[in-house]
Amino acid sequence: MKLFNRPLKQFLSICFLLITGIFYGQNGHVTINQASELERLLEIKKNMNLTDTATDRYKIQIFSGNRSGALEAIALFNETFSEWPAIDVYETPNYKVWVGSFRSRLEADRALDKIKETFNDAFRFRPKKVEKPQDKN
Repeated sequence: MKLFNRPLKQFLSICFLLITGIFYGQNGHVTINQASELERLLEIKKNMNLTDTATDRYKIQIFSGNRSGALEAIALFNETFSEWPAIDVYETPNYKVWVGSFRSRLEADRALDKIKETFNDAFRFRPKKVEKPQDKN
């Protein structure tokens, strides 16, 4: 003798699955506690990444020549573009103006397209590594 017929077994199985899903379902609430200084530190880190002189980053050179020309190029660049920092670098016998600190070649190329509208001779490069002498202690 059968206690339950087939449709009743299917109905009870589905009800059982739904009820267990309700009882074992997870209702979560996530609270993130962070130090108030974290936002300030993240901003400092972001600024360090923009002005980083690491050699594994790409830069764009917008000028090479005398010192007064470099200062004029920096002033014009800062008026036109505010999203990338510009620095002057002295490499004998010229002053050079380098812009940005880009992590990828693609990022540098996108910036170069915008910069070339104002500075036609601009180009992307990766600075050479400078070996630092090690202490002989």
